[in-house]
Amino acid sequence: MQTTENPQPAETAQPAETAQAAETPQATGTAPVGETAQGADPYRDLEARVAADPGAFRILTGDRPTGALHLGHYFGTLANRVRLQRAGVDLFVLVADYQVLTDRDVADRLGEHVEGLVADYLAAGIDPSTATIFRHSAVPALNQLMLPFLSLVTVGELSRNPTVKDEIAASKQASVSGLMFTYPVHQAADILFCKSNLVPVGADQLPHLEVTRTIARRFNDRYAPVFPVPDALLSAAPTLLGTDGRKMSKSRGNAIALSATPDETARLIKRAVTDADRHIEYAPDTRPEVSNLVLLAALCQGRDPREVAAEIGDGGGAALKRTVTESVNEFLRPIRARRAEIMADRGHLRRVLAEGNERAAAIADRTLDEVREAMSMTT
Repeated sequence: MQTTENPQPAETAQPAETAQAAETPQATGTAPVGETAQGADPYRDLEARVAADPGAFRILTGDRPTGALHLGHYFGTLANRVRLQRAGVDLFVLVADYQVLTDRDVADRLGEHVEGLVADYLAAGIDPSTATIFRHSAVPALNQLMLPFLSLVTVGELSRNPTVKDEIAASKQASVSGLMFTYPVHQAADILFCKSNLVPVGADQLPHLEVTRTIARRFNDRYAPVFPVPDALLSAAPTLLGTDGRKMSKSRGNAIALSATPDETARLIKRAVTDADRHIEYAPDTRPEVSNLVLLAALCQGRDPREVAAEIGDGGGAALKRTVTESVNEFLRPIRARRAEIMADRGHLRRVLAEGNERAAAIADRTLDEVREAMSMTT
């Protein structure tokens, strides 16, 4: 899966591929994730390459439709997706409906959540005319790629994946499904079906991406050079905590949804955790809850958090929460207005998704044909 502003609509490059045959990023070998010239900053190096030639990059990113996206999503990933798309990078956005089932038995209210997720994307600034927004279940060939990909990794490799271990622990389930265990392989299919060569991720997702890179290399070595080996574009976005000081999460009720009303936002912030010290400062290591609120206000204002803290000074928690509430509501005002317009036309939402599904399915079919040919499975 990426800073402060919600950019206004702007022109972007045309998609690199449509339902008709078109160029895709060619299979190439790359250095291990993060590796670059000695002494260089790999994040800055890759950002410089993207800035110099954005049309050479295709990004796959996405979310599970389990509820409304929140400010943590916006500042962590959504703003970066919009930035990269407007720079001219070819953007694929996955509504990962099958992956809802990794940690639950049924996908409740799935249709509602899918439409809400697409509305959040569009309200945040993703342009469907130059991005491919699609859902797992509408692209059969993507999911079929899991079968040959599973043959390229071992049970031991999946068992040792630290991200899988963390997700299994976080699920608090007595047993986990095979879908969760093989999630990194499904993710590899997501990334490689469209020959994505760049994946925005947080540091905790690097083990998943390394599985994708391993699968691409092994397929290319064993059969034919079909896939690019994607690079990680590490997010430089700060991590926002929830209003209770824990990790921001839809399920914990500590997140401010992009669709939240001004009153709902005010109520959430009013009960946010602070401390007894009236002097407000930005000190994440020693005062994480207060600093998190300061950071949220600063992100919404596009300012340095230390400046925001200095302005509040000795105003205490009440002044801090008032500043945060005003900042968040002002920041979300245009996003809420756009989202309301989008949700008023469900037909448009469904057309956006149908067009994206069609485009993604055509690409996946061609990729699967290449895979079958490389594996001598054609007749």
